[in-house]
Amino acid sequence: MVSFHDVAEVAASPYPAQLAKELVIPKASVTVYVRNLVAKGFMRREIDDADLRRHRLELTEAGEAARDRSFAALAAAFERRLALIGPGDRADLARILTALLAPGAGAVPSAL
Repeated sequence: MVSFHDVAEVAASPYPAQLAKELVIPKASVTVYVRNLVAKGFMRREIDDADLRRHRLELTEAGEAARDRSFAALAAAFERRLALIGPGDRADLARILTALLAPGAGAVPSAL
């Protein structure tokens, strides 16, 4: 199921096919999720002025508010988990996560 923090990708990937690729889910699934979010007033789906064959997705004000609440809840839950480990382990975790997010981190080493 797509969550509001997944939907945050709409700003960077405003086209359904592009969004499906970013979220690594089938295009048909994106269509269903978008229809549901449009029906609930969280998203708009409009013809793209630059290419009339494509639809462009955009979060509504309600969608942005729901996304922000989702991020806040996720951050609070993560903070509660971080409180379970000591400062040294937090520093190690931060270093490891930063390394994983570095450019080229997705490349598989030849030793594997």
